Amino acid sequence: MSNETLLDRLRSELGADAVVTDVDVMATYSRDQMPLAPAGTPLAVVLPEDVDGVRATVRACAAARVPVVPRGAGSGLSGGANAVDGCVVLVTTKLDEIVEIDPDNRLAVVQPGVVNQDLRDAVAKHGLFYPPDPSSYDWCTIGGNLATNAGGLCCVKYGVTSDFVLGLEVVLADGSLLRTGRRTVKGVAGYDLTKLFVGSEGTLGVITEATLALRPLPQAPATLVAAFPSAPAAGVAVSRIVREGLVPSLMEIMDTATVDAVSNYLRTDLGTERGTLLLCQSDTGGERASAELSAVERICSEAGAEMTYHTDDLAEGDLLMRARRVTLLALESMGSCMTDDVCVPRTRIADLITGCERIAEEVGLTVAVVGHAGDGNMHPTVVYDASSEGEFERAKRAFDAILELGLSLGGTVTGEHGVGKFKQEWLAREIGPVGLDVHRRIKRALDPQNLFNPGSMFSL
Repeated sequence: MSNETLLDRLRSELGADAVVTDVDVMATYSRDQMPLAPAGTPLAVVLPEDVDGVRATVRACAAARVPVVPRGAGSGLSGGANAVDGCVVLVTTKLDEIVEIDPDNRLAVVQPGVVNQDLRDAVAKHGLFYPPDPSSYDWCTIGGNLATNAGGLCCVKYGVTSDFVLGLEVVLADGSLLRTGRRTVKGVAGYDLTKLFVGSEGTLGVITEATLALRPLPQAPATLVAAFPSAPAAGVAVSRIVREGLVPSLMEIMDTATVDAVSNYLRTDLGTERGTLLLCQSDTGGERASAELSAVERICSEAGAEMTYHTDDLAEGDLLMRARRVTLLALESMGSCMTDDVCVPRTRIADLITGCERIAEEVGLTVAVVGHAGDGNMHPTVVYDASSEGEFERAKRAFDAILELGLSLGGTVTGEHGVGKFKQEWLAREIGPVGLDVHRRIKRALDPQNLFNPGSMFSL
């Protein structure tokens, strides 16, 4: 089947308006938020409005042997949604219906184009809560969250996306429709195919519906900030908080470089000059939240915090949290950014931060570390001048050195952003040749033509 025949078939089955071939428009769909990952030029961008449109697209592309790259809102940070030359980019944002909210069974059924924030707002009206909250929660879509097994700031208490997925509807490489999982709390019938597809980055199928578990809506959070003279002191506090069984709903860490950048960006004093900040929240409400944060505050003081402060005023807490949420904006105001995503044991967070300081000195660039102290998922960001000759190469050298450091500390090369088209060699190093072979066997079994997102995660 020729490319023109394929385009004609897609227009016939989905409607002309659903098939985009304008070069400038396609360029806006060709990559995600990781500018350094490679991206090709698609043959077309297709925006189906329902599952039948997704199935028709996959069948047509399979017949033409044309690759399909599934894509949500494009908020990813690994190049996982980036086009390859001659592919069809299948955009799921028009499948944006919240199909069902079942308060009695605490679940929701949603299509992949539903925005994370919209789902959270919708279930909140029923006194329910969908916890996964990636930093881009106000515009990222559930489909992309599922594809990357996204996390967020609340992971320390509530877990990541896969912890809330009960079942999926997935279009396979031959266009058939697979339903996985169930609506029940428990179920062990057969292999856990649901978890196989969550985090598969669009390489095994296109998710068209998800059944998601919900939690009761938590209380308004109380917030604590603690300033430490060094990363090791903050690391001691984090380890003790975990060891003593305290589980705040949020625990974030910001190193010296990040604190400096945010202070300059917000034009404010964050409570420490050359130190490390720890931000915590408790959403248990009332006296329980106060007691939890008082215990955290005591540990921070004993670990050497120079300043601690906590409040149950929601507006004041939001102001404190703004320092964490604007970190990327603050760093981007300093230059181009290369954001890494390594996860290490919580006892090695300080080692990662001090190691990044050493790497920054070696390459002569700023490396700022911010991340989820509660689960060890850190986001070292290399800041560089893209217009300066040689700085990109130094930034890439720092990026790779950070991944090497993360592995040496017993960590992983990605905690929540995914492998995409940027970390394939690092996936291979982490899981080894046997692990990579198993990945390839699964891929060949479900997608023998290598139709879905070829070149992402690993190559066949």
